[in-house]
Amino acid sequence: MSRFDRYLLSQFLMLFGFFALILVAVYWVNRAVSLFDRLIGDGQSALVFLEMTALTLPNVIRMVLPVAAFAASAYVTNRLSRESELVVMQATGFSSFRLARPVLYFGLIVAMIMMVLVNVLVPASRQALSERQAAITENVTSRMLRPGVFQFPVEGITLYIRDITETGELRDIYLADARNPEARTSYTSKRGYLSKNVSGPKLVLVDGMAQTLSHQGMRLAVTHFADFTYDLDSLFGPGDGARRDDGTLSTWELLTADQALASETGRSLSLLIWEGHNRLAQPFLATAAALIGFSALLIGAFSRFGLWRQLLGGSVGLVLVQMIANGAESIGIRDARLWPLVWAAPLTGLALSAVLLWWSQRETRPRRAAA
Repeated sequence: MSRFDRYLLSQFLMLFGFFALILVAVYWVNRAVSLFDRLIGDGQSALVFLEMTALTLPNVIRMVLPVAAFAASAYVTNRLSRESELVVMQATGFSSFRLARPVLYFGLIVAMIMMVLVNVLVPASRQALSERQAAITENVTSRMLRPGVFQFPVEGITLYIRDITETGELRDIYLADARNPEARTSYTSKRGYLSKNVSGPKLVLVDGMAQTLSHQGMRLAVTHFADFTYDLDSLFGPGDGARRDDGTLSTWELLTADQALASETGRSLSLLIWEGHNRLAQPFLATAAALIGFSALLIGAFSRFGLWRQLLGGSVGLVLVQMIANGAESIGIRDARLWPLVWAAPLTGLALSAVLLWWSQRETRPRRAAA
């Protein structure tokens, strides 16, 4: 690597770190505010809040890295243009494609960082986050079961427990469910207990009675039971243990997904295969973004007022690439055979930057000849 390449690469990496830090902080604070309200409202400590927000950071970083790469590339190119450094290099015979070589190195470095993020860190963090949320849900459920107090966990639900023994047994339980507009059901039980299940917490009632009052005709149906299980998912939020999240699966599992895995996750087979290939193609969006930011600003004559028009054009190009990515996803998830469309956006971005570099080279050639 030549001295010029090392110089330009160091400039890109330094500004990339700065922009990435700013964007991550802005996006993380925005997400953390809503998470803070929800966790503190559930009675969680500040340590739990910090743990949960830390687990969301890999996904936040993954989202902002392409934008940070574009911003760093455009900023450095604009500064080099204002200080005439690019003009000097072009005057020495450097073509636009030769000038773009350190930008390509920079884009590949960012792509490698994203490759580690999307294939290793993000799935691992989402798996840990899912397990932590399940544990918090169980803790919230346990705290909500307070003896001697009428509780209203959600609209239409009334819960009363006279006493909770040291062994965790519930005594004299009353549970009224009025969420159905056509009928109201009341459960009474002499004793019960809370059961933890992979699908979520369950309230087991023993030796009780269920009374269902139909509003149409005002008919009352009474059922006595020896034991009855009431699902608390509707009261305290559904448990995620029974269904795997596709975001926690490894890339290899997604690439080799079958119908059994699709049924387990509740996702279509084509969506799982698309997500697996997208994890391999998505990092190169950062490479394309860096090259677009550089090549767009390389077009046009030198100006002390900056290259704001070229910067606007580069931003439009970046938005176009993202629109292609979104359109390709909406088509590709319908059919598992259309997974090659994941490469449409990265290849379009690389092709666009190549066209811009060729165009900028044509623009600079007459000026060098005239000189």
